[in-house]
Amino acid sequence: MGVYGLILASGLAVGALYALGGVGLVLLNRATGVLNFAYGAIGALGAMSAWQVLQWGYPEAVAWLVCLAIGVLLSTGYGVLIAPGLSHREPIVKAVATLGFGIAILGAMNLLWLVNPRRLALALDGVSVNMVGLRMTGTRILALAAGIAITLGTSIFLVRTRLGLMMRTLADDRQLAAILGTPIRKVETIAWGFSGLLAGITGMLFGDLVRLDPAVLTFIVIPIVATTVVGRLQSIKATFFAGFAIGIIESFLTLYKPLAPFRVASPFIVAILALMWLQRGRRLTFAGQD
Repeated sequence: MGVYGLILASGLAVGALYALGGVGLVLLNRATGVLNFAYGAIGALGAMSAWQVLQWGYPEAVAWLVCLAIGVLLSTGYGVLIAPGLSHREPIVKAVATLGFGIAILGAMNLLWLVNPRRLALALDGVSVNMVGLRMTGTRILALAAGIAITLGTSIFLVRTRLGLMMRTLADDRQLAAILGTPIRKVETIAWGFSGLLAGITGMLFGDLVRLDPAVLTFIVIPIVATTVVGRLQSIKATFFAGFAIGIIESFLTLYKPLAPFRVASPFIVAILALMWLQRGRRLTFAGQD
């Protein structure tokens, strides 16, 4: 497998995690109206805690459980203790509040763990499989499988289950949902918890595939938010494909030295181009009305 194959394999795995993170943000936003900028920090604390558990000599299964538990507890805790007090505020206020929460988590991580090179090496790193000409490590396969399976499962959940229908009702009209008897606090708490679970999975896999660093993992939320912009915070399908596009483009930009410094801007470029494409029909309609 050549260098292009390696870059593609890496881009697919990272793109799957961007998609997975985007799904977590979209689901939460549809149920609560909150764009959670603390998503990356929640996953980062889970990944750092998992690394610490491994350093203490516990098995990897325990590290996974700790990571996921921290993700669920932090996200649910915010959703139960802080979010209700902001439920009637503007979306920008809710988003800024989560940003403050994320920065507080990052500050706590910097106090707990000094900035040193670390590696979160999962057992699956030692496994490699040839898939359609691409040699994929076990961790990359897990990231790809998790991104696809959870995205598909979430789409089915929102359409086919009673809880999913209640979340969609909340997204459409919260007042109407309350009148119809939807247990808003319960549904929102479940959404926060599930989003935290996805944050834990995302942080754990990013810590292995990209870099185990609190700041790096915290600001992974930026390209993840870009995927939700493409999906307009509503479409899981569009968010899913945007994640893969951003991951692949970022990976291939590393091959070209003049463009490599601009790879961090690729999420925003993809988001802008996608929005321009989605708006093309409206522009034609407005032109026809002039």
